[in-house]
Amino acid sequence: MTTSSQPPRHAVGDVGRQAALYVRRQAASPARYVWEQALQAVAGWVPTLAGIALRTLLYRLMLRMDGSAAIEARVRLRYASLIRLGQGSYLDEGVYIHACPGGVEIGPRTLVMHGAVLHVYNFRDLPRAGIRIGCDSLIGEYSVIRGQGGVTIGDRVYTSPMTQIIAVNHVFDDPARPFVAQGITAEGIVIEDDVWLGSAAVVTDGVRVGRGAVVAAGAVVTRDVAPHTVVGGVPARTLREITPEATAGARRAIYF
Repeated sequence: MTTSSQPPRHAVGDVGRQAALYVRRQAASPARYVWEQALQAVAGWVPTLAGIALRTLLYRLMLRMDGSAAIEARVRLRYASLIRLGQGSYLDEGVYIHACPGGVEIGPRTLVMHGAVLHVYNFRDLPRAGIRIGCDSLIGEYSVIRGQGGVTIGDRVYTSPMTQIIAVNHVFDDPARPFVAQGITAEGIVIEDDVWLGSAAVVTDGVRVGRGAVVAAGAVVTRDVAPHTVVGGVPARTLREITPEATAGARRAIYF
């Protein structure tokens, strides 16, 4: 009786299919995958201002950059060909952006801070998938934005650390079937200009947050938020309106 040291042919085929699937979920083509990974391997680890300058030069070859943008070390970019960075935008260390297929646009002077995740990752051909962030905004540390249903964030929007903006939801109406077999909804999220999201706030799919609103720390927003209101709680409800009378006698502000 003899045995073969060669792996079964079907096992080799399975490995090949898994590798091909992996590549399809990382870049627009195998050639783009090799190119984008090579650029990040060469320049992605280099620290300090020297690394930022190197990436400003080289990363133009794989993503769209309007003017100059600062990208710190150890930023992970997937589907880089669908990422657009505005003039003066900034990606801090540990940021992860997966732009497939609707793209991620980060506006001028917008900051994406350490550990934040901007993740479109749409392989279901959802029509509105993508993430668009306006100018002079800030995405706080370890925040998560999921853009399967489309996320539009306006100008001067600040998210505090660990906020979540999740434009996708699972259907779980049928108790006789696993939720993973019941599909998803992806209605999209809009956050208008001048909104502040407190730490660990969650904005769920299908919600619009109006201009000038404030979402308190830890709130879970499940329905639209009117402009110039403060909401808080689980689920979030209106706490008060933002008016000159309501803020009279407020603590002294420091401007910067």
